[in-house]
Amino acid sequence: MNQSLENVIRQAEQVIAGKPQQIRLALACLLARGHLLIEDMPGVGKTTLAHVLARTLGLEFQRIQFTSDLLPADILGVSVYQRDAANLSAGEFKFHPGPIFAQMILADEVNRATPKAQSALLEAMEERQVTIEGSTRPLPVPFFVIATQNPAYQVGTFPLPESQLDRFMMRIRMGYPDAQAERGLLSGVDRREIVAQLKPRMESAELLALQQRVREVFVSPALLDYIQAILRHTREADRYAHGLSPRAGLSLLAAARAWSLIDGRNAVLPEDVQAVLPGVVSHRLQTTGERANRDGDALAHELIEAVPIP
Repeated sequence: MNQSLENVIRQAEQVIAGKPQQIRLALACLLARGHLLIEDMPGVGKTTLAHVLARTLGLEFQRIQFTSDLLPADILGVSVYQRDAANLSAGEFKFHPGPIFAQMILADEVNRATPKAQSALLEAMEERQVTIEGSTRPLPVPFFVIATQNPAYQVGTFPLPESQLDRFMMRIRMGYPDAQAERGLLSGVDRREIVAQLKPRMESAELLALQQRVREVFVSPALLDYIQAILRHTREADRYAHGLSPRAGLSLLAAARAWSLIDGRNAVLPEDVQAVLPGVVSHRLQTTGERANRDGDALAHELIEAVPIP
């Protein structure tokens, strides 16, 4: 494994104890130039993971607290008319950028905002630019969105539409800590104090170089056959409401490449695809009929069992 990646993972595990899989998946998502959705109960470390990644990777960080009264301008920015101090009859509009203009964005409790506010993220996540008042403004590089989401059955939530969900390369769950990790939380130093003292373990230039290396990880024709078989199975099986899209296939390939790089290899294995598959497809798969509300993670694991490796 790249030494800087190892340092990043080691430091993150010191704060997010007992969650090595979630840390690696989040890092793989970033290296693959994707965006991450963390869905779970309040209080299990969703926001802490975002803060840890931002500080460990040395990224410019902004947190947006999504609420029911949030407006798109609160995210993107707004133009304000400013008078000329020397000539009060003259002036001009000056654009004040919103918090979206940062390298890492934490969209906290994204499903507590209305669909109108949620839609402000669509162009930014897909094209890494925003169009405001007729002007297109590029976003910083790298650009990474981590959104946290409470379960849809909780009070005061607005479910994300499929078009918004599809912008996220991965969706992961934190889950409850095991007994040992929870004892450390109860008896140790406040995690907010630890996060505040974290030092960057990687420069932005190195992160960009690693993102480029991900694209160069070798993928064999047989591995592409495996990914296509997974996509084809979801499209042909009657149990799914709809099959996985080509974008889902591209996300699966990119995430598998990143996972391979984190493991220190230059070629993707079927095990890499299986490792990232639940994160990539769990929020994209839905079943029909009586099983329509089945857990997406369980469906992803069933998909691994159903599609043999070529």
